[in-house]
Amino acid sequence: MKKWFVMSLIVALFIVSACGGTKNDGKTENAANATNAPANNAGGSTNEGAADDEEIQPEEGASLLVWESKEERPFVEAISKEFTEKYGIEVKFEEVGAADQVTKLTTDGPAGLGADVVVFPHDNLGRAVTAGLVLPNDFYEEQAKSANSEIAVNAVSYGGTLYGYPRSIETYALFYNKALIPEAPKTFDEIVAFAKTYNDVPNNKFALMWEVGNFYFNYPFISTGGYVYGENGQNKDDIGLNTEGAVNGLKYYGSLKDSILPLNSGDITYDIKKGMFTAGTLAMDINGPWTIADYKSAGIDFGVAPIPSINGQAASSFSGVKAWYVNQFSKYPNAARLFANFASTKAAQLKDFELTGAIPANTEATNDSAVQGNDIVKGFVAQFNQSTPMPSIPEMGNVWSPIAAAFSDVWNSGKDAKAALDNAVQQIKDANNGTAAK
Repeated sequence: MKKWFVMSLIVALFIVSACGGTKNDGKTENAANATNAPANNAGGSTNEGAADDEEIQPEEGASLLVWESKEERPFVEAISKEFTEKYGIEVKFEEVGAADQVTKLTTDGPAGLGADVVVFPHDNLGRAVTAGLVLPNDFYEEQAKSANSEIAVNAVSYGGTLYGYPRSIETYALFYNKALIPEAPKTFDEIVAFAKTYNDVPNNKFALMWEVGNFYFNYPFISTGGYVYGENGQNKDDIGLNTEGAVNGLKYYGSLKDSILPLNSGDITYDIKKGMFTAGTLAMDINGPWTIADYKSAGIDFGVAPIPSINGQAASSFSGVKAWYVNQFSKYPNAARLFANFASTKAAQLKDFELTGAIPANTEATNDSAVQGNDIVKGFVAQFNQSTPMPSIPEMGNVWSPIAAAFSDVWNSGKDAKAALDNAVQQIKDANNGTAAK
């Protein structure tokens, strides 16, 4: 693949030169510097595999700016030091939250002020690609696809093109208090049975809580036969939120108010259920890894397991994938590609896990003893393996409000599930087609 990449670019540039030049779309600019010869290998590194793989040749005199969040600074500084020792390329760090980077790059990129390498959650990728902000992961495409989970690779691809260099994964799963329920239930029906013996509403004792008004956490009920958008979440005209399977899932969701959680959706918040879990009255909580530290500090002996099956179907959660991306406007795109690849290898992801707790996207890294020896992380990895990447197309923004209203109507008012979903889908279609009421 890389030899083809190099030779094709050399031939293409020769033709362009002979013909007097043509418009450059930015996607191959400076890529003719790619070579099969490895770059300077001076200096030690924990980055495995680079010496055995063909590498891109960085531009002479290159230096890089990287954006990352404050929480990830220990990893970025450590991996940047290794990169500089190995390739002699200076890397500077600037603190920018991952969720803010596409917005910032929209203005800073064309102005020549943006970082050469950025990192953001994959659900922002559609915005970045349609705005022409990031370059494809072309030179290291095969390496990224073979090294990382298929779910992660699909998440950081858009329109059939791989853009990201996968780095870490995130989803939510089932937390359970081992003092109250020693083994995690495998099905929601088991939770219903447990609730009959455990629930004590006046004393705030509940078998399970999740944010029942938040579609992010309710997606498992749609996943048992439905989906948001088809073609891996990228076809806005294929909406699967009101399929027969989705309707059955929403019906089952509605039944749980009486059998598990007899509260209105507005009365169940993140802080409320966190308080109950740390107080030892909530047996189970569906939540993300951001809650681990609080539950540990509270002294709760808890485990993490996949979300129990629903109607006999595996419960697929929404998942997110963080990846590195190369700024379309970088003056040093080859050096930026080299860094993005270096900072996303198995060894780099294990270092990130060690320093920040980020769960690897690399399949060998997730099977490493450092990860597999952590039962809490294993629970999230198991859930991720049955997850669905959140759609990254801009039209995902049209989904949240209508579908949240549908779930709310079913939970709080007992509305018919099919009618609620049909109404939501029509609103989403109208918004996607630009015919929504103003």
